[in-house]
Amino acid sequence: MGIVASQSFKNVISTYLGFFIGAINTLFLYTEFLSDEFYGMVGYMLSLAYVIMPLMAFGAHNTLVKFYSSFKTRISLNSFLTLMLFLPFIIAIPLCFFSYACYDVIGGVLSKKNDIIRGYLWHTMIIAFALAYFEIFFAWAKVQMQTVFGNFMKEVFHRIATMILLFLLHFKVVDVEWFMIGLVCVYVLRMLIMSVYAFSIKLPVVTFKRINGLKNIFKYSFLIIIAGSIATVLLDVDKVMLGHYIQIEEIAYYNVAIFIAAVIAVPQRSMHQILLPLSAKFLNEKKMDALEDLCKKSSLNLFIISGFIFLLIVLNINQLYHIIPEEFGGGLFVVLIISVTKLYDAFLGANNAILFNSDYYRAVLFLGVVLVILMIILNMVFIPLYGINGAALATSLAIFMYNSVKLLFVYMKFKIHPFTTDIFRIAGFIFLSVLLLYFWEFPFNPIVNIALKSTLITVLYVFVVYRFKFSEDISILIERYFGVK
Repeated sequence: MGIVASQSFKNVISTYLGFFIGAINTLFLYTEFLSDEFYGMVGYMLSLAYVIMPLMAFGAHNTLVKFYSSFKTRISLNSFLTLMLFLPFIIAIPLCFFSYACYDVIGGVLSKKNDIIRGYLWHTMIIAFALAYFEIFFAWAKVQMQTVFGNFMKEVFHRIATMILLFLLHFKVVDVEWFMIGLVCVYVLRMLIMSVYAFSIKLPVVTFKRINGLKNIFKYSFLIIIAGSIATVLLDVDKVMLGHYIQIEEIAYYNVAIFIAAVIAVPQRSMHQILLPLSAKFLNEKKMDALEDLCKKSSLNLFIISGFIFLLIVLNINQLYHIIPEEFGGGLFVVLIISVTKLYDAFLGANNAILFNSDYYRAVLFLGVVLVILMIILNMVFIPLYGINGAALATSLAIFMYNSVKLLFVYMKFKIHPFTTDIFRIAGFIFLSVLLLYFWEFPFNPIVNIALKSTLITVLYVFVVYRFKFSEDISILIERYFGVK
């Protein structure tokens, strides 16, 4: 776990820095400097871009990671990398022409409830293209086991740039239209910087030679579009569908609640960057013992770290909603149910990385498609009944079922699972902490209350995790950074 622990820890730091900046943007700057209508439009635009992105990328970012270590000669590797650079254009160019030709029709369908959406479809398409190629350049660095800079660009850069744009908007240096254009430029600039870094690690040598196993590469790329779309749809289709059923201002309230809960997923996102190439390497080299060890350790460590973040959020959420504008308070249920879902995600550990890089990825695609259809149906049922709470409920149910199926499938095919005694012990401790501390508050100002309660939770959690030696890796980190011996 050396390289995993080292790069994951650095990635966690940069990711939490990004989320800290994002929290300032999401909870304070967006809510104060931008109208609820345009804040909702920003959330809708970015969510739709992320939904389109897997199609734009043509699965090249995942394909690059899966097959990179299987090429043993310089010519075959350069030919493969050349293919990965140009493959997305097969989809991106026709998709742009289609969008241009059918702009009015697409705009009419998407803006049926909120007419503002019609004016920002090209913004969305350009962002989707930039997201796709950013992921490809990031994957280029990942396969060289270099994830730290890419993770910084993915988590921090665009949030700092967005903060600058928000202040420029506030001080009337730019108007709201230029702010929206500025957001597009931020994602394009991020893509370009990532390309320079990726090519500085390994300069591309454009080589058009025959590639062995090309049929398998194209098949994987095509199917991974479906897999990537499934994962993205499960994350973002709720916001897109909210735009069809409720006023776009309420998407802003939903965005805030989702952002708060998403902090729990930071350790998983950070570790996943290095778990992907490592799991591909172990699978290609058929090192199943190493793969099982990676699965169990990653699951335990992620669950412990994410469990701590889960407690900080859930046990302080009532006080947090006293700080932000009152109209956002309707997202409390969203935070609670999505937080539980994110904690379950963390428990999966390397499960997703194993599936994406194995030969069994096809088998779960059908179930994934079924679950996406189910999620859309659930959103159609629950959003009209319960608004943003209905969207959160639909999302949680679909993701819970999808994750459970993947967990079972990995066990059936590899006889690998993340369950250990320590997992159940830490789960019991988290559950007990919620029961004892959720309704207990200090009688002070909300900010002071959050600070005191967070300190108490931190001391208690670190003591229990270290005292009962739940994880050797976590214990080493506690000794190093807390001076415990």
